[in-house]
Formats: sequence, C-alpha cells, structure tokens
Amino acid sequence: MAQHSRKHTAALAQVDRTRAYTPQEAVELAKSVSYAGFDETVELHLRMGVDPRHADQQVRGVALLPHGLGKAVRVLVFAQGEAERIARDAGADHAGGDELIKKIEEGWLDFDVAIAIPDMMPKIGKLGKILGRRGLMPNPKSGTISQPGDLPRVISDARKGRVEFKLDKTAIIHAAIGKLSFQTEKLLENLSAIIDAVVKAKPSGAKGQFIKSASLTTSMGPGIKLDLPSTLSMSTG
Repeated sequence: MAQHSRKHTAALAQVDRTRAYTPQEAVELAKSVSYAGFDETVELHLRMGVDPRHADQQVRGVALLPHGLGKAVRVLVFAQGEAERIARDAGADHAGGDELIKKIEEGWLDFDVAIAIPDMMPKIGKLGKILGRRGLMPNPKSGTISQPGDLPRVISDARKGRVEFKLDKTAIIHAAIGKLSFQTEKLLENLSAIIDAVVKAKPSGAKGQFIKSASLTTSMGPGIKLDLPSTLSMSTG
C-alpha cells in the first residue's frame, strides 16, 4: 500500500471521517487543509443509485458552470461554407472541414471541445476512435451537434465552463467544479449547477434513491463527505 506524505496525513487528520459536512463547510475545509504548491482542482463525486449495466439507467448530461473551471477552453467546430464563417465570427479557435479532419487523423488534438453541424457528422464518423477515447466526439446528448444558426450560443456555452458528466461502470459520477483559488461562493454556485444538472438527468429506469452519497475532494487533498440533504437542496429540479 502506498504511503501518504506527512502533509497529506496532517490534512486527513483535520477531516472528521464520521461527519457529513454542508457544502459550504466542505469547501471551506478543503481550502483550509490544502497543502499543494499549485492551484488544485475541486472535484465532486456522486455515488448513484442506478445500475450502469442497464441502458435505461444511464446518467449523462452537461452542466454549465456560471464561473467556469478556471482555464481557457479551446473550441473546435467542424463546419464548412457559411457555417464555418459563423463559427469563426462567434470566436471558435478552429473551424473547418476536411483539413481539420486530416490534421486530427495525423495526431493533432490541440482543443478541449469539439462541436459539429449535422452535415459534417458523416465525415467525422471515422474520427470516432480518436475523439471518442478522449470524450471529444460531438454527439446530441452532450449538446455538441448544432445547427449553424445556433453555433454562437453553443460556442459561448463551451467557453463558460461546460462540464460533461457521465456515470462510470462503478455507478459513480466525477465532475470538476472549479479551482481551489475560487471564492467559496463561486465554488458553491458551480456545485449547485452540477447537482441541478444531474438531478434533471435522472433516467426513466432509475428506482429508489437516485443519489446515494456525495463527497468533495481536491487534486491532492482528502475526501470530504457531504451532507446529502443540504447538497441536494441546492438543486432547483
């Protein structure tokens, strides 16, 4: 078993493992026990009451974080003709068709979000293995397939801090909510946006308690158990 550093052990000692913290208490505690020499990412982990083996119990969606994730988001749009012009005017970092597809096939992946107009989907289907492994393949469920006229909004949303969440095979959802340097209030508002989006993504096959437990962690810090009622009360769904 890997040995934790003395700093991690000291941070762990400040977290009461028998207690569930309100979201505000958890964020403030994460800030106070931080020992890393960099601006850590704050993450939310949700244990879900669904079975990922069943198609009607999949949980997937997108949350728009009001305060972003603390990093610049590079947006690529697969489009041609007038749609390519619209994408460029709306601030896409990269826009185009065949030439971008060829670059990606050759190994270029300098972007964080890929958006496509419907007409381009047959062409980019062959990029499925490359983009799919990295969660970059445009698809309707994540809202990354857009009609040309809607591209400005979709590109704007991507820049704001668009977070995709998806149930993993152990029935847990992991999602970043921002950087530890963010003000507590901003982290709480981002957390609220993700909780709200997950609650609204409840699938038809879900039975019983949808979210079983929640915790907050940072890149290097210990896990902090969240009080479930006060966490779920952040949702408007």
